[in-house]
Amino acid sequence: MTSPDLSSATFRKSTLSGPNNDCVEVATNLPGLIAVRDSKNPSGPALTFSPTVWSNFLTGIRNGEI
Repeated sequence: MTSPDLSSATFRKSTLSGPNNDCVEVATNLPGLIAVRDSKNPSGPALTFSPTVWSNFLTGIRNGEI
């Protein structure tokens, strides 16, 4: 299994995260892929999800299920 090419990923973190760097960053600009990484280690590994899985995750958070 090959790792997806994240070289063109534009990662961002929530404006609600505050001034510290203890956050996750999300890239949503890749076709068919959402990437998530640790802001403390931007050159480290990233988790990737399909847009459907990511959407279901966010819905679960908003509904208090996660």
